[in-house]
Amino acid sequence: MPAVLNLAVPSDVTPAQHFGPSKVPARARAWRKGVQSWLADWLLAWVVPLLLLGLWALSSHYEWIALQVLPSPLQVWATLVDLTRSGELLDNLQISAVRVLYGFGIGASVGLALGVGLGLSRSFNAYVFPLFKAISQVPVIGWLPLLMLLVGIDEALKFLLIAKAALVPVAVNTCQGIQGVANMHVEVAKVFRFTRWQLLSKVVFPAATAQIWNGLRYGFTHAWLALVVVVLLASSEGIGFMIVYGRQLFQLDIVLAAVVVVGVLGYLIDKLLGAAESHLLRWRKPGL
Repeated sequence: MPAVLNLAVPSDVTPAQHFGPSKVPARARAWRKGVQSWLADWLLAWVVPLLLLGLWALSSHYEWIALQVLPSPLQVWATLVDLTRSGELLDNLQISAVRVLYGFGIGASVGLALGVGLGLSRSFNAYVFPLFKAISQVPVIGWLPLLMLLVGIDEALKFLLIAKAALVPVAVNTCQGIQGVANMHVEVAKVFRFTRWQLLSKVVFPAATAQIWNGLRYGFTHAWLALVVVVLLASSEGIGFMIVYGRQLFQLDIVLAAVVVVGVLGYLIDKLLGAAESHLLRWRKPGL
C-alpha cells in the first residue's frame, strides 16, 4: 500500500513560517514604514502647540498670570467664525493673495534672471554682485519711505516691496545652485561635445533644480512676510489691515484671529511647496 503524504500544517507553525518568508512587496513595506514615520512626526509636532494653547487658555482665566489680557482661544475662534461668515476675512484674504502673487511673480522672475546671470557669467558677477549684495542688506521697511515718494501708497508700492523681498533669496539660491554644479558633470558634457544650450538644459539647470526651488520657497515665504509688514504700514484693506484695525480698537480677538490665519496659511503654503519639490525631484536617489 503506497505511503500517504501528510500535508497538514502543525498548529504551532504560522503560514508564513510554513510557506517561507512573507511575499509582501518591498514597495508596500516602504510605504507602510513611511506612513508610520510621518504619523509619529505629525503627532510630535503637536506637542508644543498644544502646550502653548493650554497656557493661553489658562492665562485668560486667571488674573495672576501676566498674559491675562489675551482673549480666550474660544473667543478668538468665535471671532474667526464670525469674520468668515460675514465674508470680511475672505475678502481681505483675496486682496492679500493678489498682492503677494503679483509681487512674488515680479520678484521671482527678476531673481531667476539675475541669479542665472550671476551664476553663469564671471564678468557679470564681478560687476553686479557687489551692488546686489549691498542692496539686499537693506530690509524691506528701509525702502518704504523712498518708494512712497516715488510711487505713492497705492498697489504699486505693495508690489515693489513684496517683489524686493522675494527677489533676494531667489537670486542668491539660483546663483549658488548654478555655481555648485560639479565640474565632473561639465567635463563629461564637454567630452560628449554638448552645445552651450545642451550643457545648460541637460546638465546645469537639472543639477541646480533643488537649490533653485529652495530659493523659490524662501522667496515666497519672504514675500508672504513682507505682505503683512507692508499692509501694516500703508494700507486700508487686506489681512494685515485687520491686525491694525483690531489693535486700534483694542479688539485683540480680531488681531489674534488674523495672526492665526496668517500663520496657518503660511505653514500650509510652505508644506505645499515642499510636496511639489518632492514630486519634481523624485528622480533623485536618496542621500544625493
